[in-house]
Amino acid sequence: MRVHVVSDVHGNNEALKRAGDGADALIVLGDLVDFVDYHQHDKGIMGALFGAENVATFARLRREGTRDETIAYSRSLWATLEDPAAAVDEAIRAQYAALFAAMPVPTYATPGNVDTPALWHEFARDGVHVLDGETVDIGGLRCGFVGGALLPKGVVPRKGGGWRPYLRTHEDFDADVAELGEVDVLCTHIPPAVPELTYDVVAKRHELGSAALRELITIQQPRWSVFGHVHQPLSARRRLGRTECRNVGHFKETELPYVLRW
Repeated sequence: MRVHVVSDVHGNNEALKRAGDGADALIVLGDLVDFVDYHQHDKGIMGALFGAENVATFARLRREGTRDETIAYSRSLWATLEDPAAAVDEAIRAQYAALFAAMPVPTYATPGNVDTPALWHEFARDGVHVLDGETVDIGGLRCGFVGGALLPKGVVPRKGGGWRPYLRTHEDFDADVAELGEVDVLCTHIPPAVPELTYDVVAKRHELGSAALRELITIQQPRWSVFGHVHQPLSARRRLGRTECRNVGHFKETELPYVLRW
């Protein structure tokens, strides 16, 4: 069995069309939407809505500013739109139409933090399986999927605004992890809470990893834990006991799937 795994597609539907070439199945670990393009500031949804200069400022604040400064600037941008939610919804639907059409069959996909999972079933077709907090048999192995990313502890999910990222409370995320039961392959958007896997060397900060995923790995020792989310990790892999933990890469840039064989 040969399975290709990708994450952080961020609008690269042309590469996604080729991601399953030579594979028996494709696994997609989220962040389909190209919301903020940190390399080409005129691209992505924010580039289309606010222009390259404003996105460049936003990107700089993400790298160098505080969280409060970044949030305040983001809110000032959204306040310039008459109907932010409608503008974002239209842009996301257009991207999903192209991205889901690009997925080969079979594909097994879970959403990332920049995705809108409530829309996925509108675009998924036969042979494209949307999974979140669920397991599925792929080639005789039990694969468990949990999507989204974590909110910092104590932060309440925000309502309204033009963009509602798929950020989950620790309690909600951990409950889905617990529901998986025994798995052979752990498929998530975010990594387990292991410092080498959560630290982004370009952003110079740790992304939030999941302690519940780390605990599942420690107890169950599945064959693989595959994930994305951290675009420039300090380490792309780490062995935890018998489990190979692997960041499958920033697919938008690399255009290369990670290959699993069994």
